[in-house]
Amino acid sequence: MQSMYYVSTIPQGNGDHEVHISSCPFFPKPAHRTYIGAFNTCHEAVKAARSIYPRADGCKSCLPACHTR
Repeated sequence: MQSMYYVSTIPQGNGDHEVHISSCPFFPKPAHRTYIGAFNTCHEAVKAARSIYPRADGCKSCLPACHTR
């Protein structure tokens, strides 16, 4: 089942732009997120986000399988 993914437009302290799903407790406000699409896996979503922000990474809270830093 596909989920809808978003990337934060505001970088973290380390420069990463976090990828989230809408049910995340750390889901960015509308002004601070970009919809990147519906994907089957978080790995696909992070790859798409990296075309916008090369330092994109999965959120530790909602996408732990894709959180690498």
